[in-house]
Amino acid sequence: MRTTSATPATQAEVDAWITVLSRYGHLHHAEPGPDGSWTVQRTPASTQRTLHHPVLALDFVAEVLRDVRREASGLPR
Repeated sequence: MRTTSATPATQAEVDAWITVLSRYGHLHHAEPGPDGSWTVQRTPASTQRTLHHPVLALDFVAEVLRDVRREASGLPR
């Protein structure tokens, strides 16, 4: 979890990660908010989540990356 990292998460880092995940098709929906938050949705059937803080957003990114790696290796979720 990113909350214990000595290096704080930045908004630019969050924006870059979510943009890349969206561009490569790992997110169904990703919309930036006016206050730096993101509204994201993994699949059409999943619930939308609003990420209000960079640490929460990078925790979400880490979760997506773990799932992508599992899928690529053929392991079950």
